[in-house]
Parts: sequence; structure tokens; C-alpha cells
Amino acid sequence: MIVCFSLWQNNTIVISQYDYVNSKIPSSFDGFKIAQISDLHNQNFGTNQSKLLDKLSLINPDIIFITGDLVDYRKYKTDGVMSFIDGAIDIAPIYYVSGNHEAWSNKYDDLKTKLLDAGVIVLDNQSIELSKENSSIILLGLSDPDFLTNDYFDGTDTSTMENQLSQWSNLNQFKILLSHRPELFHLYSDHQMDLIFTGHAHGGQIRLPLIKGLIAPDQGIFPKYTSGTYTKDLSTMFVSRGLGNSVFPIRIFNPPEIVVVCLKTSAE
Repeated sequence: MIVCFSLWQNNTIVISQYDYVNSKIPSSFDGFKIAQISDLHNQNFGTNQSKLLDKLSLINPDIIFITGDLVDYRKYKTDGVMSFIDGAIDIAPIYYVSGNHEAWSNKYDDLKTKLLDAGVIVLDNQSIELSKENSSIILLGLSDPDFLTNDYFDGTDTSTMENQLSQWSNLNQFKILLSHRPELFHLYSDHQMDLIFTGHAHGGQIRLPLIKGLIAPDQGIFPKYTSGTYTKDLSTMFVSRGLGNSVFPIRIFNPPEIVVVCLKTSAE
């Protein structure tokens, strides 16, 4: 029973749907649907990722965000990753930022080339304007800070991130930020990011009533940011529980997740 439960928990994808309301969103983007994929970690969901792609196709998103850790640096391979990318790019445009596992793989140039060749927009420390009709929003992406370190024991060097955020903080348009790291929410809020998408926490790996997530990278025991939405001042952050696993191979009460966010100009 335990084995069956573990297999079910690790392979049954759930879709978490949210409406996000902000009057700064241009009316032309009202109803704009975002699907977020995070922390695949080389996990395979069916032949050529068929189960994952079927879920994504049913969502019918306008855009797909990938917030890092497509690969796992301990078992680096790209076949399953690219099967997903090649299928997902036919569903909607894909925008991607790196995670710590891409940084530590020492093979990121290889992965980045494959993503670009497949048509993915890589947003590591880049910005892009998304336009509809006569309006636009700004999409921003941060490279993972672990490109500046070697492993968890080196800590997190946020100097490059803070410098990049400071260049974007005064942009007047509605801003969406992609970043792998939820634990740095205070930086995103301090620099006036409107809407943020992150991953990395794996939902706390084991989720318990009241306690919720038990442990997360760079947050330790009883982490603050593991799943769902968080608000600080005028910033809202979505944290994906992700799809795959890394050091700890089992999820408990924490199934793999696709996050879906629908933009709304008003609550009505």
C-alpha cells in the first residue's frame, strides 16, 4: 500500500487554477491564461511526456512559463526534457528562466542551445514586451544566482539579481517576473514587481495538515514559501510545487503540479 501510494503521489499531475486581479492589467489582457511548469528534474510522465502534454493541452494556455530545474545536475540528460519542450511549443509560446540545477550541471550552454533551437524564449536577466491590440505588459526573467556558486554550502549570492531588479523597478507597465527562487520574495517586492512566478521549494516535499511544507531548499525546516500565493505590499507571488524530485525521491501529500493563472482586470 505504501509503494502504491508513493507511486500515485509522484506521478499523478494536478492542475491548480487561480484568478489574479489587478487594475494595472490592460483590458486587452483580461482573461489571458498562463500555465506554469517548474522543477521537472528529468521526470518522465508517459512516453514522450504524453501525460504531461495532454494536461497542458487541456488547459489551452495563452503562454507557458518554465521557472527552472528542467534537468537534475546529478543525472543530467535532456531527452525527456526536449520531448516535453517539442510538444509544449506547439501548444503555446514558452518563456524560460534557469534554476540552480542548470547552474550546477556545467552543461547549461548545451541545454540553452537546444531550448533556443526549439523556439523557447530564454529570459535569463532579460526582459521582453508582450503586446496585444494597443497595450503591452513587461515580462522579466532572472538567471539563477547559483551560477555564482558551486553548491548549497556556498549560500546565495544575490548581488547580480539585485542589480538587475533595480534596473527594472521603475518600469511603469504591469510587470511579470520569472525567477526560480521563492525565498527571495522580499527582493521582488522591494523592487516593485507586480506578479512573480517561482518554484524551487518542491512544495516542501512532505506536506502535513497545519504544518504544510516540511522542508525546502534554501529555506530549511518548516519553509515559509512552498505552494500557492503570497502577497507582500503590492506584489503577489505564485510558488509552484513542481513536477519532479531531486535529493529526496518521494512526495507525500504533495502531487506534481501545473499552476494556471488567469489575469483579470477586475474581480467582476
